[in-house]
Amino acid sequence: MVRTAPDPAMVQRSHQKPSLVMTTHSMLIPMVDTLLELPARTLTDGTSTPKHQQLREILEELCRTQLKPGDMLPGERALEEQYGVSRITVRRAIGDLVATGQLRRSRGKGTFVAQAPMITRLQLASFSDEMAARKIEASSKILASSWSSPSAVVHEFFGTEQGTPHTHLVRVRLGGGKPFCINDAWYNSAIAPDLLENDVYKSVYSILEQNYGASITGAEQITTAVAATPETARILGVDVGEPLLKVERHAHAGENPIEWCSSLYRTDRFALRTFITK
Repeated sequence: MVRTAPDPAMVQRSHQKPSLVMTTHSMLIPMVDTLLELPARTLTDGTSTPKHQQLREILEELCRTQLKPGDMLPGERALEEQYGVSRITVRRAIGDLVATGQLRRSRGKGTFVAQAPMITRLQLASFSDEMAARKIEASSKILASSWSSPSAVVHEFFGTEQGTPHTHLVRVRLGGGKPFCINDAWYNSAIAPDLLENDVYKSVYSILEQNYGASITGAEQITTAVAATPETARILGVDVGEPLLKVERHAHAGENPIEWCSSLYRTDRFALRTFITK
């Protein structure tokens, strides 16, 4: 057997230490242009602050200083190794930030910095008006539109008999091209019988006011939390089972019931603010 001497260059390369920065951080967070530097911190026992809370504060600092909404958080293993904690501690710290809306999990993809939700006061403003106030372009995708008979609940609100047709309009409302909510709305045919002949991709409230002289003057709203179904998750771009804000609105134009609408909002992009006085 003939043995050849190893290539000196190959020997030199084989003894070089691998680049930990290249394999750890640049691949962990592909959405960040520069390498992520985890805060150098030692988590300690025997203090009044539990380790999961110490780690949570580090992750909050990371989100404030180096990451922006939509960026991926380092993986659980990287956090374990960096801070010498257990997988349970890491998951609890991340879970706390998910619960407060600062992070969001995407099944099979990772954990990401959440978009700050748009906070709105309980007022009679259309989605288009809410977006315009924040200098965000509002648009719509129409999922369904028809002239048909609604459920008994809607008939009762409109004060019409079963079988009376009304306008049904289901839209995805987008802000800056991103889905914020799904509106499933019925409009009273006695007030706007040919509503669908208008450009309902835009603000329906503006159409009602300008074309039918029907300005929304009051509404009752009922807000609850629901889980995203496979269909709503697909439309809104969230995980199945993710919490959504359900807002049911019964609106009037003067004394006339005009709109019955059930909306599902992404909770990472929308929040309600209520002022309470004594």
